[in-house]
Amino acid sequence: MFGGLPDRTTVGRNLLEYQYLCDELLDAPSVLNVVDSYPIELLFPIRAGRTKQQIGKKGRDKGRWSIGMKLCWVLNTYGYVIGWSYDTMNRFDNTFHDVVSLFAEEGVILADLGFRAKNGIPANLKLCPKRTWNERMAVETTFSLLTVICHAKKMFHRRLPHLIARFAYTAAMFNVLVKLSRQLDPAADPFKVSIAQFSL
Repeated sequence: MFGGLPDRTTVGRNLLEYQYLCDELLDAPSVLNVVDSYPIELLFPIRAGRTKQQIGKKGRDKGRWSIGMKLCWVLNTYGYVIGWSYDTMNRFDNTFHDVVSLFAEEGVILADLGFRAKNGIPANLKLCPKRTWNERMAVETTFSLLTVICHAKKMFHRRLPHLIARFAYTAAMFNVLVKLSRQLDPAADPFKVSIAQFSL
């Protein structure tokens, strides 16, 4: 029934080749946006340093040490991804100021205090203490969906180009599924993000 399908390695090469098309599926920024980072485990700490090709670094996630990366997403008011970046888990969130600066002319971006920096922050970044600007919670809902639906909390890629491709395709897939969900249920809250119905 499925004769002629490419093997896994061919699919992987094709995904790398067409990764640039994922940027076409990123949404436009709104007046109010939100940014946060999402830690991803690649290795157990005991396995650190066993290969020179290790791409993750050691950091803490919810009080637990792991080797991995951070994925940063910038979302607009409707919960769509408008930009993303990545870095190793041992870096602070202020390393993502460059992706925030890309939207300097578009609108305000809300962030938690993890994005503060000694040398200042981008003009369009607004730091929000705890229990203020509840609009930021939209990004926490999004990351919960990444954990439950996309199983993104742990990834097993060993080469950086393939991991970056996974990040790009995840952002594109998320936007497509959110838009599809809203088309299938036009009466739903336009600010509510849900892709659970597409979980396989």
